[in-house]
Amino acid sequence: MDTDRLAQQLSAVVGPAQVLADPALRASYETDFTGRYRGRARLVVRPADTAQVAEVLRRCRAGGVPVVPQGGNTGLVGGSVPTPDGGEVVLSLRRLDGIGEVDMSVGRVTVGAGVVLSDLRRHVAAHGLEFGVDLAARDSATLGGMIATNAGGERVVRHGTTRANVAGLEAVLADGTVLDRLAGLPKDNAGYDLTGLLVGSEGTLAVVTRARLRLVPRLPERVSALVGLDSLEAALALVARLRVLESLELAEFFMAEGLALVLEKSGLPAPFRTAYPVYLLVECAGRRDPAEELAGVLDEAGPAETAVALADADRRRLAAYRERHTESINAAGVPLKLDVTVPSAEVPGFVADLPGVLAGRGRPYLFGHLAEGNLHVNLLDVADEDEDAVTGAVLGRVAAVGGSISAEHGVGRAKARYLHLSRSPAEIAVMRSLKAALDPTGVLNPGAVLPREG
Repeated sequence: MDTDRLAQQLSAVVGPAQVLADPALRASYETDFTGRYRGRARLVVRPADTAQVAEVLRRCRAGGVPVVPQGGNTGLVGGSVPTPDGGEVVLSLRRLDGIGEVDMSVGRVTVGAGVVLSDLRRHVAAHGLEFGVDLAARDSATLGGMIATNAGGERVVRHGTTRANVAGLEAVLADGTVLDRLAGLPKDNAGYDLTGLLVGSEGTLAVVTRARLRLVPRLPERVSALVGLDSLEAALALVARLRVLESLELAEFFMAEGLALVLEKSGLPAPFRTAYPVYLLVECAGRRDPAEELAGVLDEAGPAETAVALADADRRRLAAYRERHTESINAAGVPLKLDVTVPSAEVPGFVADLPGVLAGRGRPYLFGHLAEGNLHVNLLDVADEDEDAVTGAVLGRVAAVGGSISAEHGVGRAKARYLHLSRSPAEIAVMRSLKAALDPTGVLNPGAVLPREG
């Protein structure tokens, strides 16, 4: 189907102002957050509700036009932007931004896929509740995108990934069929878990339009600590001690090189007079002040140096050293980002081996969620001609130590060719069968997650 005719058809569904054909208007939808993955959309379409999403998908499927679903476009693996060939329609879900009433009887709320995480957090905070998943990109990440990638974030150690916090979904299949699993009953074992299947499917099986989310009590007493340590082994030993605390909410790490870059790009003052090889950011929360029990563990462990914060402003100040890593790295160049999980015991060896694996082909900055062994490997100064070799070498090393090539950012297009490093041929065959059953013509996010055949 030619583009003009398609634009006319889709304009009849969503309104002419919501079909973007002009390159200047499309531009922000065609490049991802890192600036590394970019493409060219045939059109960008901005539906307002589930019915419009369903009709857009029906018309695109009938015309054989592939569709790339997109939320806040904060993805890091090229899974939410079009390819350079200009054949796809970008289906932006940002206008599906309604937030329902909080159901206090069960601690649930229903939201549209385009709701931004920070808006959700403000909405439910008024009811003494919060959503268990939090990200540094909270001001731009949408719930639909978080669900599509099964985002993890900072509080997985206590609340789990996004999948654990989704009670139900509404989604639209490639043919326009609407699946309504929004009831979110606490106990419901009637057939397959379609909600669980769609979480983390990266828009390849269906387009998530609404979600029923589990909420948790907003705990009033919080304490944060930033700890300077001599090694990753010491950081892991401290995390092991901290796990006994029911109040533990996050355990984030970063390295000396990353902190130096953050200080350079952000202008923040150094947290300590002495520089340390490794830093651990810890936060505990409870109905009663958890500061004493945290101090007890830190005193027993005897870390080199510690800064403790009780007031909100002071906790935000400590968190900034970790949360401003991404923007600081982006300010220094266009990074190659490899989000991986490594078994905890293998983390020090993996980090020590990384320079040899890179062989001078990139400048590494590492940070992430130490409680889960989730390392964000950010590489600057990787030449275009070295990108595939560097990615293959790093992910190959991850697989060799029993890790996963994707911890929380998804597979997207960037890692599809490496899926075999973390999934067996039998598992990939089952994934292809599911894709063929739900999207037989392959119009939903082609090339994402599953490598192209042939």
